[in-house]
Amino acid sequence: MATVFTSKYKSCLNYNNSLRFTKDHEFQKPNDKRGLDLMSRCAENVMKNLGDIVISYGQSDEFRRKTDLWNRKNDKILTHVVSLFTSSFIFFWDSFFPGKKLLYPPTFDGRVIIYPTDQDIRTYLSWRQADCHINNLYNTCFWSLVSINKLNEREATEKLKFTDSSYKNELLFKEFGINYNNISPQFRKGTTIYKARPKEKKSRDEYLLLKNDVLLLEKCEEMTIETDNRNYTELNKPSNPIWKINDEMVIISCIYKCHCDIIQDKFWLENDHLLK
Repeated sequence: MATVFTSKYKSCLNYNNSLRFTKDHEFQKPNDKRGLDLMSRCAENVMKNLGDIVISYGQSDEFRRKTDLWNRKNDKILTHVVSLFTSSFIFFWDSFFPGKKLLYPPTFDGRVIIYPTDQDIRTYLSWRQADCHINNLYNTCFWSLVSINKLNEREATEKLKFTDSSYKNELLFKEFGINYNNISPQFRKGTTIYKARPKEKKSRDEYLLLKNDVLLLEKCEEMTIETDNRNYTELNKPSNPIWKINDEMVIISCIYKCHCDIIQDKFWLENDHLLK
């Protein structure tokens, strides 16, 4: 499932019949890194193309408090995001699943819900990350019981019924030698994709020099250009877009991806621009 925030709106993207799709395409259990990375790449592409989106979580939770995108028409925003995410999924499929044919077109749907305050947004994202941990712990236990202990799915479900996290952690360690804390944070904490604090304005010539700055590029998973001036002409897209602007000034911003704790205050204190 993926959720998108734009302005005060929360819109949820859901994959239709994901159980069938992952089974037909032989996704690894409990987590298929290829599939997760593909979903993250789709979210990055949505953020890159829709400049008003500044943060994503999980497979695609995106938010911007202030936006004039399509005159704030939530149906236009939602349909564009769903369309762009779906087309990105198909476009990038071969990059993450080389040699595996896409058997049929994937489909996503969505809905829009209003979130009135910054705290509501943080609460929601915190709940999503906590839910990510709970689901991953359960799924790691479940598929270990199925693949290693050779229980069938019904037996594994019964064994885990009404168990708490302490029991599941102990089960993983004692029966399978798995320390849950050593599992990839991508699986335990999900993926957060966010735009860094906007850099100071640079002239177009300065930007051309920065394009070749290896250290800068190593820090930026994606490079985008934002401008307050709507009268621009596109010169080069999509690899490293450059815009000719009336005042010859641009703002350079990076997109970062991490598997970090977004429940505690630290992330939000370091990135307080995301909710402004």
